Amino acid sequence: MPPDKTDPESKAVKPFRLIPGRNDEKEVLETIVSGSIAQIVLAVAAVLAICYAGKVPLITLLLSILVAFILAPIADWFERWHAPRWASSFIAVCLLLAALYGIAYVSYSKAMQFVEQLPQYSQRMSRMTLNFRRRAEKIQETTEAVLPTSPTPGSKAVTVKQQPDIGSWINSGLTEVILSIAFIPFLTYFMLTWRERARDKTVKLFDPDHRHKVHVTLGGIAEMIKAFLIGNLVCGLFMSVISAAAFGVLRLPYFYFLGFISGFLSLIPYLGVVLAMAPPIVAGIDQLTGTSVLVIAILVIALHVFAINVLFPKLIGKRLNLNPLVVTVALLIWGWIWGAVGLILALPITGALKIIFDHIEALRPVGAWMEE
Repeated sequence: MPPDKTDPESKAVKPFRLIPGRNDEKEVLETIVSGSIAQIVLAVAAVLAICYAGKVPLITLLLSILVAFILAPIADWFERWHAPRWASSFIAVCLLLAALYGIAYVSYSKAMQFVEQLPQYSQRMSRMTLNFRRRAEKIQETTEAVLPTSPTPGSKAVTVKQQPDIGSWINSGLTEVILSIAFIPFLTYFMLTWRERARDKTVKLFDPDHRHKVHVTLGGIAEMIKAFLIGNLVCGLFMSVISAAAFGVLRLPYFYFLGFISGFLSLIPYLGVVLAMAPPIVAGIDQLTGTSVLVIAILVIALHVFAINVLFPKLIGKRLNLNPLVVTVALLIWGWIWGAVGLILALPITGALKIIFDHIEALRPVGAWMEE
């Protein structure tokens, strides 16, 4: 029986229905899209703010993860010899600490030898500085002769304010660094002993329908980090050997030590080229000529370009699969947030994010945009 039009219940508000082709549907969809974009922007801003505010614990955690990946093959080797996991992990961490102590001892001894020879370098630098000063004075005298200056009436004296004492700031920063470094061996040990259980527990945090996808994603991130570390190690060793041989031909003191430092400094994105030139030039300032400095600069730049354009794409390019724009933006953002350490961690973090985006249906377009 049809409802009575006079019945007050028949005048109730009917549910809203979207009819295709009408402006109402378009407005609602635009509202939903704009709301989703706003939520994404706010979420990204919140994550970056958290990373900036908690940079010390986050950097410590990420560095511990990288060290754990480096030591994992050593711990697995001892485990294959029927050593308990806790024992194999402990031995791997102890071997790392022993290697770092050996490198620090050798570096300290070489640094002390350099300090003993520092008066010779200081005399050479004083002569170079005196030459530059004389040239600058000649330029100033010529300028004053051409454009004589007269005191301006009403000019006031400029007062130079003393800069605040930065000793407390350095001490606080040094304390944070020492505290973070002290935590890395312990975090690495527990990551090695609990890695399988931690992965299983992480997978179980998700819905059973998505656990296989989470397991595959974590495996892809692990393989990417392994390829990144191996690629950097091979590139660093290659550039170190070539640099040491070239520095030996130039008869630089401690050429093998300088080649090792210069080769691995060159791995730092963008700043690596400049940093890699500093050790050989400073060590050979007493004997290098202008031609020798030019040879060192050309060698460092050529090795860096060869590593970035040939070795890196073959060793880790397929694993990262990031286009140059994404790499540059990632280096800019993480370098701004975390400084020099952010430049080192930018590529593995961005590569891990891309792998996550590739395994999430809604974010696959973002992962495709990040591809090379």
